[in-house]
Amino acid sequence: MTALIARTKARFREASKSLGASAVGALTVGMLRTTRYFDPIKTADLFARIAQLIGPRLREHRIGRANLVAAFPEKSPDEIDAILAGVWDNLGRVGAEFAHLDKIWDYSEAHPETSRIELSPRTYELFHQLRLDGKPGLIFASHLANWEMPALAAVAHGLDAAILYRKPNIASADRIIQEMRQVKMGTLIPAGRDAPLRLGEALRNGQHVAMLVDQYMGNGVEVTFFGRKTRANPTLARLLRQVECPVHGVRIIRLPDHRFRAELSEEVKPVRDANGQIEIQGTMQAVTSVIEGWIREYPEQWLWLHRRWR
Repeated sequence: MTALIARTKARFREASKSLGASAVGALTVGMLRTTRYFDPIKTADLFARIAQLIGPRLREHRIGRANLVAAFPEKSPDEIDAILAGVWDNLGRVGAEFAHLDKIWDYSEAHPETSRIELSPRTYELFHQLRLDGKPGLIFASHLANWEMPALAAVAHGLDAAILYRKPNIASADRIIQEMRQVKMGTLIPAGRDAPLRLGEALRNGQHVAMLVDQYMGNGVEVTFFGRKTRANPTLARLLRQVECPVHGVRIIRLPDHRFRAELSEEVKPVRDANGQIEIQGTMQAVTSVIEGWIREYPEQWLWLHRRWR
């Protein structure tokens, strides 16, 4: 009898979880589809205000504060609060902008002065070097400002790209998100067991493989980030061992008046061991150090709300 009750409870919990996920998925789909009917700039302002209102009440706010205090021990509580307010502001804007992915990248090479996007001459030069050098490439990014935009930029300007992404747990939400991403984002490769094989194949076919590399990975390699040990996804360095090619970082910076700046880093050289082989840990440390430098410049635009150190 006890075993029967336990099984019944387990089935009830599973059914409840499934129903809850379905409800969240339906809400996500409805919100994304509805948001597309409204002015993207006004909606971004609204979502930012809502996020700033709700965010401090959530568990993630406490995680963000702990992360910031550890990363910036020299900053005052007021400075930490200001950064956190910016984090929620940015996250709200990203949510609104996601519904308009097909319109948000509006850079015109012929008329850059009319665009919401800024590119420095060096970034422009590096991008076209990547596009025209006849080589595959590895591109890393982080959760800064709107982290969906680099993939949009690549496809908009003719860079053959394959993008590694993480699928949402909720199937209905995943479908609508894929539908929106596939508009202008190149080849999408979901994270999973076969992802390294597919990414390696993309490199061998001459594509440019891009991925976010700034989140904690339990079975990753140890790196130092803001003076503390954490673990990074080694996929980029392992792919580089298979297909040696240029490695660049890309970041988006959110500017006033609903504008953005896109920047490509100089080539990040891999670290090699005494035999000349690419060293996985050292190379991921080099990449992590670039990202840390970016975040130190614009800490309010990075996603401090996840547990980067464990």
